[in-house]
Amino acid sequence: MFNYEFNINDEAIGKRIDQFLSLQLNDLSRSYIQKLIKKDKVLVNDKSTKANYKCRLDDCIYVEIPEPEVLNIEPENIPLEMIYEDQDIAVVNKPQGMVVHPAPGHFSGTLVNALLYHFSDSLSGINGVKRPGIVHRIDKDTSGLLMVCKNDSAHQDIAQQLKEHSVTRKYYAIVYHNLKEDHGTIEGPIGRHPIHRKKMAINFKNGKDAITHYRVLSRYGNFTLVELKLETGRTHQIRVHMASINHPLLGDEVYGPASKWNKKFNLKGQLLHAKIVGFVHPTTKEYMEFDSKLPDHFNKVLNKLEESL
Repeated sequence: MFNYEFNINDEAIGKRIDQFLSLQLNDLSRSYIQKLIKKDKVLVNDKSTKANYKCRLDDCIYVEIPEPEVLNIEPENIPLEMIYEDQDIAVVNKPQGMVVHPAPGHFSGTLVNALLYHFSDSLSGINGVKRPGIVHRIDKDTSGLLMVCKNDSAHQDIAQQLKEHSVTRKYYAIVYHNLKEDHGTIEGPIGRHPIHRKKMAINFKNGKDAITHYRVLSRYGNFTLVELKLETGRTHQIRVHMASINHPLLGDEVYGPASKWNKKFNLKGQLLHAKIVGFVHPTTKEYMEFDSKLPDHFNKVLNKLEESL
């Protein structure tokens, strides 16, 4: 049974079918649509197709969205710091060290395990069985605020806001060296590193547009406390962008140095905190913004830097 039917008009002629469908079904990622195409869940004029098929006038496209698989991830009674909650959404303050969703090597102790315990069946299912409620993510060693969707309608709305870059996302970070400019913007497309496939990099050939705005909050000699505002939300965006201008995040041994400071401050990952998130509520249509305190491990480093001045 097909869930969607589209007829190609003049404006869509010549577009790749995966690109066309990602625009029409904006709650689904392009990579997910490509998987649907490979599984013959997308037909053009009743025939199987490929992701690079170019749309033609009057093509009839059928799309089947499979029912979510039965969830076999165990709920776990893990304490969560809930900043806000209603029937549509929740805002959670994730601690450093917690993985957002299950992945190889991390099938327990994740934010999803905790959400399943606290919210039971009240989570969106659009992102599949391993990511109920998850509409965006932050790295394991990044702390801070995450939006959680409790139904598919809310998920679609927040996903669209993320796609339009209208969600406010501000991070605090401590970076190496003294940032000379008080504020600035970093632009550079981010994609997979051409050699180290587990890393991201500025990649002008295959990367996606990425924009990060920074503002200096305090200077501590060899280090700088900055506020970073995301205009886009690519994987490892802040970490890659700051490293690209020779100001990698303190504690980040993937994109920064494995320095003596990481041991001195007893760091367990990059000092990056998702401090502020703001969005339009999917039901009330009112703008909401939430702020979170810096975690203890972050403040301890700031205190030591203050004392060293």
